[in-house]
Amino acid sequence: MKRRASPGAPPGILTVDPDAPRPVIKLMAYGPDRFVEHAIKHPDEIKEFLGQWPVCWVDIDGLGDALILERIAALFGLHPLAMEDVVNTHQRAKVDQFGDRTYVVTHMVSLNEHFESEQVSLFLGPNFVVTFQERPGDCLEPVRERIRKHVQRVRESGPGYLAYMVLDAVIDHYFPVLEAYGERLETLEDRIIALPDRAVVAEIHEVKRELLYLRRAIWPQREALNTLVRDEIPHIGHETRLYLRDVYDHAVRIIDLVETYREVCSDLMDLYLSSISNRMNEVMKVLTVISTIFIPLTFIVGLYGMNFNPASSPWNMPELNWYWGYPVCLVVMVIITIGQFIFFRRKGWIGGTHEADEPPTPSP
Repeated sequence: MKRRASPGAPPGILTVDPDAPRPVIKLMAYGPDRFVEHAIKHPDEIKEFLGQWPVCWVDIDGLGDALILERIAALFGLHPLAMEDVVNTHQRAKVDQFGDRTYVVTHMVSLNEHFESEQVSLFLGPNFVVTFQERPGDCLEPVRERIRKHVQRVRESGPGYLAYMVLDAVIDHYFPVLEAYGERLETLEDRIIALPDRAVVAEIHEVKRELLYLRRAIWPQREALNTLVRDEIPHIGHETRLYLRDVYDHAVRIIDLVETYREVCSDLMDLYLSSISNRMNEVMKVLTVISTIFIPLTFIVGLYGMNFNPASSPWNMPELNWYWGYPVCLVVMVIITIGQFIFFRRKGWIGGTHEADEPPTPSP
């Protein structure tokens, strides 16, 4: 259950979840020719870096201490309404403007035993980026490595480019999650074709429900990314918007994949029902063939089981006095059974190919 403020609570009040982990603060500050990385124990330690570096990235993992969050908000001039949205982690992906501070909400997803979604709040300012995450562990390590190794033009760019890299890493992390769902759907399809059972229905519904959660996470992000691409956002230059357009394209591709997989789930349910119906038809066909084979045998046995006395009338079952009557009756029953089996097989009702389904013989 996502944390929500109590109904009627004053706006801008930080009401943190008592079960949320305590904040762990990491700082990366860099410029074209230098770079520093620190683990921050107290928010006041950030002061010595602000204004001294072209870009300062403060990453907070955990939202369990309101005093620390309020102190960080005061250091960077973050609006109380935005900070309220940070701790109430049920927000849609969005972009809000507070003066020269831009607040972006995105959602980071992961797939371990089950699908998990985590709200990531990003603040973009004149020379800083501040990110808030619900708990430790994220998909942003490639961004940190690019900064450490000075890959391409990372350190020459401003905070807007850093915000782009964070959003790009979050969105791109959807693809491995979707690949896992694709492989899972292929496995379910193979199981349905080989041997459908009731357990596979529960798994299909679970995948479909998780894809619904994934859809709810990614759909609003397309609109938020479109806002960053279309509108004039402080500290995001024209060239950075070109890169953000690529992130927007990735979000559209993810939405298409999610919708495709949801349709595949519906198709798998239809395939399951068809497989069950086909199996039932096969069972009914075998039972019908067996019953049909035994119908004439039952008739013969029933006929000669009436035991009318032939001594009372010449019409009363004279076969009862035949010397070979019993063996002949058994042989006739065997011949009828074999004849029916051959007939059913030629018709394709028991294995083989139906006469109407056989390919035509090519003419010379």
